[in-house]
Amino acid sequence: MANGIVVPKGICSTRIMKAKSARGEETRLRMIRAAQDLFHKQGVRATSPDQIIEASRTGKGQFYHYFGSKEGLVHEVLRAQLDAIKTGATPLEYKIRSWEDLERWFIGHIEQQKSFNMSRGCPFGTIANELGEGDELLRLDLSLIFEMIRHHVVVFFGGEKSAGRLCPAADPEQMGDFCVAAIQGAMMMGKVKRDSKPAEAAVREALAHLKRYAI
Repeated sequence: MANGIVVPKGICSTRIMKAKSARGEETRLRMIRAAQDLFHKQGVRATSPDQIIEASRTGKGQFYHYFGSKEGLVHEVLRAQLDAIKTGATPLEYKIRSWEDLERWFIGHIEQQKSFNMSRGCPFGTIANELGEGDELLRLDLSLIFEMIRHHVVVFFGGEKSAGRLCPAADPEQMGDFCVAAIQGAMMMGKVKRDSKPAEAAVREALAHLKRYAI
């Protein structure tokens, strides 16, 4: 009873359960965010569950309760990143509506790298480089992410060709593959050299090549 009002036990139980559920989800997301940063920084293999637990200020029991294993956590990290791309909740804008957007898309990747002093590559490419023969679930996750990224580029080029602004020889599908491969290679060179200049040069050459298809 509160202020003379009797609160049914069922309502109290529901509120408690919702509060616990919200705290649990926050804990789970905190672990995903910590893991995402560590995977991007040092790779999956070099990151231990204990490091993730320490960085997220959680417990070992919570780790295994929510994810079951390290592979389970990697899967959840990639799924969260895929959802962020789908909903537009990423620092980088993936939807491309103009050549200016395409240029910002390329440059945005390098700017993100520069924010880490060129010490990191693509967060997806970093995990992809460590895939082994038995990592089929993670391979599928990464395939979905790269296909989603590629899709936005292909849609732009497809629209340009339909509008007659690309030459007949232009293939939007192949151009999409080229864009994803080009930015991945550019970021890798930037990380290896610890210098943005090779990456920026690769981006300029990629854009110059693509614009040759424009009418």
